Amino acid sequence: MDAVKQLEQTNLLGLDLEGLAAYCEQLGEKRFRATQLFRWIHQKGASDFAQMSDLAKSLRDKLATRAHVAALPVISEHVSADGTIKWLFDVGNGDAVEAVYIPESDRGTLCISSQAGCAVGCRFCSTGHQGFSRNLATWEIIAQLWYAEHSLRKRQNTDERIISNVVMMGMGEPLQNYTALVPALKMMLDDHGYGLSRRRVTVSTSGVVPMIDRLREDCPVALAVSLHAPVDPLRDQLVPLNKKYPISELLDACNRYLEKAPRDFITFEYCMLDEVNDTPELAHTLVKLLKHHVSCKINLIPFNPFPASGLKRSSNERVKAFAQILVDAGIVTTVRKTRGDDIDAACGQLAGEVQDRTRAHIRMVRAPVVVKAPTTSQT
Repeated sequence: MDAVKQLEQTNLLGLDLEGLAAYCEQLGEKRFRATQLFRWIHQKGASDFAQMSDLAKSLRDKLATRAHVAALPVISEHVSADGTIKWLFDVGNGDAVEAVYIPESDRGTLCISSQAGCAVGCRFCSTGHQGFSRNLATWEIIAQLWYAEHSLRKRQNTDERIISNVVMMGMGEPLQNYTALVPALKMMLDDHGYGLSRRRVTVSTSGVVPMIDRLREDCPVALAVSLHAPVDPLRDQLVPLNKKYPISELLDACNRYLEKAPRDFITFEYCMLDEVNDTPELAHTLVKLLKHHVSCKINLIPFNPFPASGLKRSSNERVKAFAQILVDAGIVTTVRKTRGDDIDAACGQLAGEVQDRTRAHIRMVRAPVVVKAPTTSQT
């Protein structure tokens, strides 16, 4: 099929079940056909309508001329020594995004991208240093899961589900691509699709407060917040979005989210930066900030250095000391195990290929990189 013809057709990967039902009605078909079609695409990984044996031949013929199920072209695949797999997907016009599969004994987690690049520009994230090109469409988000799930099943020769957890922690700020994100989340959760639990689908955000409130109403899943500092002056430097939505507003939004969240806590991510945000004083400030304000878990993340950041990873001793202060205060704290760093697939390393429209390479060089952390408490 040539590219022009494909552009004229509807890519069914971009339609959640309700959208697919409306599409079937446009074709003069009953809505229940959408459920059959949805199962073939997402549960069985079928892309050839001729394979969909329980669909009427008349419907299959219509679909063959009007629709297609098109995955993203895979530019490369890299497999880490620890079993982590990173795919680079071509999203056109010189842009490429990355997704990462992390196998563990009790789960299989897929980290998915939501944008080509990222406009937030966090200091410690290599994606942010590449700048921003565009939002991904719904089908481009779900295509990462579709490809990973069904390619892994084939290579493992099984019909059983491989991916049990999805984290929207790849390239991009998911809540700045909200209209494409929510239908993709609904497909992940749909029992006729991937059937994932709301507790096992996580959206990670740097703190887009109005969209946290919208997600609470539209599709509440697990929420992870990139905090990285307990005081506004420091977080302003590490996470520039903080200047628009400061910590107090962010924590209020987190408490509102908990009213409908599938978990009774928010995960706060905290990237450990040597002599920037890892001091005992800041650990105590973090305790005062969170302990009586929001039910939470802290995930301390070892920084994965890259030259443009000008930052260094905290030593294991500093990480342990910081964590101990939190644990002693009764805050559930974990230190994320670094996975896939030998293939640049660890947290903060995803870079892909981005045709930057934001001149990030100029903005982020001119701005100060290392900020001396204040030691005053914020409550």
